[in-house]
Amino acid sequence: MPIVHGFDPPERFVAGTVGEPGSRTFFLQARSGPRIVSVALEKQQVAALAERVDELLDEVMTSESTEGLVPAVAPVALEDGAPLEQPIEEEFRAGTMTLSWDPDDERVVIEVFPFVETAVVGPDQDEADEPEPDEMMLVRLEPGTARAFVKRTEQVLEAGRPSCPFCGIAVDPDGHLCVRANGFKRRDPA
Repeated sequence: MPIVHGFDPPERFVAGTVGEPGSRTFFLQARSGPRIVSVALEKQQVAALAERVDELLDEVMTSESTEGLVPAVAPVALEDGAPLEQPIEEEFRAGTMTLSWDPDDERVVIEVFPFVETAVVGPDQDEADEPEPDEMMLVRLEPGTARAFVKRTEQVLEAGRPSCPFCGIAVDPDGHLCVRANGFKRRDPA
């Protein structure tokens, strides 16, 4: 049986970063009382999670059975702009994540499983045997808290390096060789 880091509901569930733009490490962090669990993940994973949570809430919001239950935007009282809680001790690095709606409890359910190296499938095998995870994070969020999670995550993602207006690639503090400018740095005309 895997260790389940369960939060139903958490007092706090946020995405945040450690480090400078361009070399940030992203975390999901959940807290209930003195217990804090931090899971590292990739920027693309946290972006996809926030996007899917928002889409799921939009789908649930249009259902007649949940009318008025899901807020269209994050409630101001639930917004969280505080940094990640210290010390940040990584429980595991996220691999697979699942997302669902529990209609009985009216909550968003997020499951995060650790990254594992998948087995190589041989020519005489049908599929790889995936090992049972040693641990997982299970978070059950009320709809307003889930909207607040999405809003904060979008702010965290936007706080990174600015994108080049020509090619869309992130611009480092020391410059950017733009592929649309044939590798030349753009300069203001003097």
